[in-house]
Amino acid sequence: MNASENPRSMRGARNAQPARAFNKAALVSYFQEGAVADPREVGIELEHFLVDGTGEALSYSQPHGVRDVLIALSERYTDVTTHGNDILGVAKPQMNVTIEPAAQLELSAGPFSSLDTAKRIFDEFEADVARALEPVCGRAMAVGYDPSGRATDKELIPKARYDYMNEYLSAISPWGPRMMRGSASTQVSIDYRDEADCIAKMRIAAVLSPVFALICDNAAIFEGGPRPHPCMRTEVWKYCDPDRCNTPPHLMEPGFGFGSYADYILDTPAIVRMDENGEAHYDPRSFGDIFAEQPMTRADVEHALSMVFPDVRLKSYVEIRPADSMPVAFALSYAALIKGLFYYDECLEALRYSCERMSIDAIWRAKESVMAKGYCGLVYGRNVAEIADELFEMARIGLPAIAPHEKDFLEPLATLVAKRTTLADLS
Repeated sequence: MNASENPRSMRGARNAQPARAFNKAALVSYFQEGAVADPREVGIELEHFLVDGTGEALSYSQPHGVRDVLIALSERYTDVTTHGNDILGVAKPQMNVTIEPAAQLELSAGPFSSLDTAKRIFDEFEADVARALEPVCGRAMAVGYDPSGRATDKELIPKARYDYMNEYLSAISPWGPRMMRGSASTQVSIDYRDEADCIAKMRIAAVLSPVFALICDNAAIFEGGPRPHPCMRTEVWKYCDPDRCNTPPHLMEPGFGFGSYADYILDTPAIVRMDENGEAHYDPRSFGDIFAEQPMTRADVEHALSMVFPDVRLKSYVEIRPADSMPVAFALSYAALIKGLFYYDECLEALRYSCERMSIDAIWRAKESVMAKGYCGLVYGRNVAEIADELFEMARIGLPAIAPHEKDFLEPLATLVAKRTTLADLS
C-alpha cells in the first residue's frame, strides 16, 4: 500500500452531510482559539508500566494493582475521575494522572514555561508513585514497549471505549492490540501563533518524526523477547490503522490548513461515539456521517480529535508523538530539544525551509530506514546521525536564546546521540 493512501476513509459522500460545513467550521474555530501571541510553553505527557518486585506487570484489577495505586494517589491528587465503581484518573493543578488501555499510568503535566518547574513536578510524581507501589515492592518503568510479556495477554481497563477500539483495531492487524496494551510514549505539546505557524510546526515535526523516534528509542524488548530491529514503537504505530496513524493526509501539500485537518477528522471512522450522557457506543461510521445532520458540540469536537493518532496531532496545540517513554531526565531532554527547535524563530525558519519539499512517502521511507539500520540509516538522502547532530547543534543555539538557564537539559539525549547509541541499546 502506498503510504499516502487512506483506504477506509471517505465512506460517506460529503454532499450527503448537510451539517458538514457547520461542523468543519466548529473544528476550525477550535484550532483558531488555540493560537497564542507568544508561544513559549510546553506540555509533557509521560506513560509508565507498573510492575511488582518480580518484574511482573500490574493489571488494573488485581490486589495492589493499578486501581489501588490510583486510590493511594487520590490522597494527594484529590480531583478524582470515576466511572461506576471504577477509578480512572486523579488530578491536581498542572498534573493529570490517567490510565491507558492496559493500565499504563500517564502523567499529563503543564503547560510549562520553565523546564525547572517541569522537573520538580515530574520528580514529585515519580516519588508519589513509588510510595503507592511500596506494598508490592513495585516500580514504574518508563520504556517504549512492555518488557514483561505478550501484549495480548494483558487485561484491558474497564472502559467501554477501549473495548470498542480493541474490537475495531484487531480486525485490521495485530498491531492495534499491541499499540493499546504494549506501548508507552513521551509526548511533547507546543503552541502556535496562528494557522501558518501551526502548519509549519506540524510539517517540521512530521518530517523529523523518524529522527525523533530514533533519538528516543527505548524499547529493547518486544513481545517477551529481544526486539527484531530498532524503533519498535514506530512499527507498531505504522501499521496500527492507516486511517488514523502516521502522517495526516495532504499535510505536506501546498494549501494545507485548519480546514484540511478538519476534513481529515470528519472523514475518519470514529470507532467510538459518545452520547449526551458521556457513554461510549461502537460506531465505525466517519465523524462526518455520524454528525451528518447534527451540529457538533465542543465535547464532540474534542472527542473526535482524540480518536486520531498521527505522529503529529492537532488539538488546541501541536502534539508531537513519536518518542518512546523515557526516564524523566531524558523526557525533559527531549522537551528541551523541541523547545529549542520550535520556539526560536531562526531555528524554526531553517527547519521550515529544509522540510517544505518533503513528501509523506519520503517520511514513510525514512521510518523504514531508521527501523532497519538505526544510526546507520539514510533519511531524506542524508545520514540520520548527521541530522541528529545538527538538531542538537541548532537547539544549543535556540534554547539559550529563549531560556538560557535550560541548556543543560539537552545533555542526556545529546550524549547518547554523540555516541550513536540509544536507551534501548543500553538496556
